Amino acid sequence: MSPAAPASLQLRPAVESDLAAIHALYAVEVREHLATYEYDVPDLAEMHRRWRVIVDAGYPYLVAECGGAFAGYAYATSYRTRIGYRWTVENSVYIEPAFHGRGIGRALMLRLIDDCTALGFRQMVAVIGDGSNAASMALHERLGFKLAGVFHGLGRKHGRWLDTVQMLRPLGDGNFGEPDENVPGLK
Repeated sequence: MSPAAPASLQLRPAVESDLAAIHALYAVEVREHLATYEYDVPDLAEMHRRWRVIVDAGYPYLVAECGGAFAGYAYATSYRTRIGYRWTVENSVYIEPAFHGRGIGRALMLRLIDDCTALGFRQMVAVIGDGSNAASMALHERLGFKLAGVFHGLGRKHGRWLDTVQMLRPLGDGNFGEPDENVPGLK
C-alpha cells in the first residue's frame, strides 16, 4: 500500500520559474539513471522549449511542492503524433530522491489521470525505461495500469541493453463509445 502524501503537499501546474528545478532533477536522471534513454542532458533552454510545447498543446504539466520545497513533477503528452493516437497520452513522473516513498508520485499521477480524463483523453500509457524499475511498475499497477508489453533490449544506456515496459490504463470510457473530437494535442 502506498503511503499517504504529506499534508504539506501542494500540486499545481508547472510555471516557467519551476524549470530550473525540473531541469536539475531531470539532469540527474539522464546522467545517472535509466528512466530516460537520453544520453546528453538537455540545457535549460531546451527544457523550456519542451515544457512550452507540452503546455501550449493543452496537456497537463504538474509540479509537487512539499513544505515549500520542489518535490517532483509529472506531465502527459502525446503517445504518438499520428492523428489516430490523439486520444492516448503518455505520462512521465520524476520525484526528487529526498521525497521518494512519501506518496508524492502517487499524488502527482492521480492528479494527472484526473486532468487527462477531464480533457477527454481515453488511454494513458506508461513507458517505463529499464524493465527492472520495480518501483515505477508497482506505482502504475496500483493506479490501475496493466502490463501491455515488454520490449526486450529496446534501448541501450550505460553500456547495457535495456528492456522497456509499457503499461496501459483506460481513462473515462476507455475504448468504448465515441470519443470527444476536440481533445487537446499536438497539431
